[in-house]
Order: sequence, then C-alpha cells, then structure tokens
Amino acid sequence: MDEKITNAEEKNDLIEQRYKNLKKLEELGIDPFGAQFPDTEQVSSVKGNFAEGREVRMAGRIMAKRIMGKSVFMDLKDSTGKIQLYLKKDKVGEDVFEIIKVLDIGDIVGISGDLFKTRSGEETVQVTGFMVLSKSLHPLPEKWHGLKDVEVRYRQRYVDLIVNDDAREIFKSRIGIIKSIRELLDGQGFLEVETPMMHPIAGGAAGKPFKTHHETLDMDLFLRIAPEIYLKKLLVGGFEKVYEINRSFRNEGISTRHNPEFTMIEIYKAYSDCAGMMELTEELIRNAAKKVLGSEQFEYQGREIDLSHWKKISFEDLMKEHYDISVDDPLSAWVEKLKKKGIEIEGDKVSKTQLLNIVGDLVEPEAEKHPVFVFDMFKELSPLAKEKKDQPGITDRFELFIGGMEIANAYSELNDPIDQRRRFEAQVKEDPDAKIDEDFIRALEYGMPPAGGLGIGIDRLTMILTNSASIREVILFPQMRPE
Repeated sequence: MDEKITNAEEKNDLIEQRYKNLKKLEELGIDPFGAQFPDTEQVSSVKGNFAEGREVRMAGRIMAKRIMGKSVFMDLKDSTGKIQLYLKKDKVGEDVFEIIKVLDIGDIVGISGDLFKTRSGEETVQVTGFMVLSKSLHPLPEKWHGLKDVEVRYRQRYVDLIVNDDAREIFKSRIGIIKSIRELLDGQGFLEVETPMMHPIAGGAAGKPFKTHHETLDMDLFLRIAPEIYLKKLLVGGFEKVYEINRSFRNEGISTRHNPEFTMIEIYKAYSDCAGMMELTEELIRNAAKKVLGSEQFEYQGREIDLSHWKKISFEDLMKEHYDISVDDPLSAWVEKLKKKGIEIEGDKVSKTQLLNIVGDLVEPEAEKHPVFVFDMFKELSPLAKEKKDQPGITDRFELFIGGMEIANAYSELNDPIDQRRRFEAQVKEDPDAKIDEDFIRALEYGMPPAGGLGIGIDRLTMILTNSASIREVILFPQMRPE
C-alpha cells in the first residue's frame, strides 16, 4: 500500500487519517512514542551474515505494506539498507495483527524473527515479535517520484534522507572523504587542533565577516573567515604539524558554489613550503578519490576528470596572455590594458588589488581534464604569503582547480614580522575597515619557523567526488531563506 499524494487537500486527508490511526493504537493499549528497543542488528549485517533459521532482532522504518488476508508483507528500512518482513496472524497473534493493520508507511517499528528465503529467493524475516516505536504523522513522498523540489529537499533534509538513497550516499561519501584526510594526516604525525570561532579581528582570508557582540566583555567579535592566524600562532608555539577541520563563515552571496557557512581544512607544516603543500594536496585528494570512488578517473557534470596527472600553470603567464599585464607594470598601465579588453572599471581611485579581484576569476582554468595548479600569484592577492626572492611582486603561492572550480589554496607562509606589518599597513590604506593584528605580529616577532600552509574546501571537494552540481547537495542543512 504505497501512498501517492496529488494535491494539498489529499495530503491533509492523509495526515488526518494518520492521526486517526494514532488514536486507534492508543485504544489498543499502545504508546506510539514510549517504547525502547535496544541491541538491534542492522540490515546490512543481517544480509551479510544471512543464514536460514537464524534469529534476528531489528528496528527501522516501514517503507511498504501489503496485506494479503491473514498475512502481511512489509519492507523494513534502516540506515544501511532494506529487507522484507513476513507476518502471519497465527505467528504474531491476533492482537499484534490488529496493530499492524493500522500502521502507516514511515512508522518506525522493532521486530524479532527468523530468517528464510521466499520461493523467489528473496531474503526475508519471518516475524515472531513486533513493537511500535514511533508513529509517523506526515506522509512520505510517493516512492517512485521521491522528493523532487530542490527547495523542499534542502529545507526538509530529514525527508530527503528518508526517501532519496542517492542523497544519503552523498553524505556517506562526504564522511568518507573527511575520514581519509584525517587518517592520512594523523599517519604523518599531524596534530588535529581546535581554534576559536569568534575573532576580535576578522582576518586570515579575504571576505566579509559576520559580526556579533559579547555582552559580558562589551566587545564586538567576528565569526571566523578562516583559522589561519591562530594555526600559525601554534607554529610559533612549537606545534610543527597541525591541522583543523573547521567551520568558517562569510557574509556574502549564496550560489551553487557558495554557502555562508562552510567547511574547510587548513594544514600547516613547519620547515615545508609551497612545493611541499603541492605534493601534500595531490596526495590527500588522490587518496580520498581512491577511498571513496575506488578510482582516480571519474565524471563531474559531464566532464571526464583524471587525477593521475596534475598540471601547473603560472598566474603571471595567464595575466600576460589574457591582458598583456606584467606584475611590474604601473597601475595606470593595468587600467588602460584592462579597459582595452572590455573590462569595466568603476570609479577614479582603484588599486591593483581591486583590479585583480575583478579579473582573477576570468583567468581561472575552466575546461581542463586534469587538476591544475595555478602558481606564482601576484603579491596583492596574497598578504600572508612569502614573496619570491628572485621575482619581486610574485608570491610562492598556488590555487588548485578541478573541473573548473577552485578546491585548494596554499603558500609558503610569510614569517617576517616587519614585512607582515608593511602589508597590513598597505591593506589599511586601501580598506579603512581593515585592522592591523598586533598580536599576530607580536607572535611572529618571537620567531615562526618557515612553513607551508594549505587550505582545502571540503564542500567543493565533496561536490567533485560525488558529481554534485550544487554545494547545497553536499551540505546537510544549507542556509535557506525563511519559509
């Protein structure tokens, strides 16, 4: 008996019927929400260790029910799979059979019984014990069509996970990706740490922060844009290999690639550099793909991706190729050359940083089959990265692109407190809201070892490895407008 809802009126009728069934259960002496059912076995374990006659004890959600006279077939589903149940009136008793008749699709039950195979060979449980654990008062979407409205799917993720197996598999893959990263880093002696999520100064990356206020201290704080500053303070303190899988926040737009609250991992290794981070990035992502997909070759949104080979492209060369701009050109030349290419520039006062923010996305590699490291980033884009000694204005930094999407960012960390202060001061001149982080400079003055730092977007990496078009597909509860 599968429910099919065609309109709001019919849905309301179904909900009303479920409340009537709730009352019938109570009249039969059943507390629809009061039972416990510990020590159960999951469907995957039962099927993996199937033996006819073996007694099992299971719990899950009813996903189908077919009454055939004095017998009932039901499908029981838990987080690991689905199995058929067979109930006979003379086996479970007349009282239990009356309870079963008023159960609905979506109700959660506990059962005990013996395993057997039907004539068609389907693995089934002959139920001997039965208990109602939780009554479902809302009808599930019709099984063949599922939950198709993406707005409803993201807003009511709990329903999406019940009825859409693909959605559940995406989040299992996400968990597998994070687990593979942790295992590899832990195996290399990295320490996983936690740093503050509320910062007195918004820093560590470019982005507009969320602002809050602490009543007791009477001070404004910012939800972190990135944990970078605190993790580098740990390098100063002698933690030479650290990482944090962190939630960060940016008070900016929502799109298929952006959510205001997102997950990334930042990794820092003393005595390493940008090249070392490039090797670690490749190792982490190839390992995650093999763990989750079993292969380094896969498809992303109709595009073949191959992780067996990684390309490198100079950002300096891209700017020269697209706009004929060199890093040492004066600002006036940048403006003139960009205007010739049809780039709109508003206002009379503009900086190289602002211009790079305008055109940076336009030179990103889009149609590559292999991952692409874009290295040798301009200094204006990298206030916390070390400048190359033999290339003034160029920092030892890369951004990684897979499937046309930025996945990772890394550089040789700036550990010169004098140069760091100069760069902060330059930022303040361009942005009056920017502040100099005096405590971070003081930490650098105690001496930070040369180091490589790496950030990988977990949400975007999950998008790539699960062939998901939108970041909302890989975040359990993405930010939504109010209903």
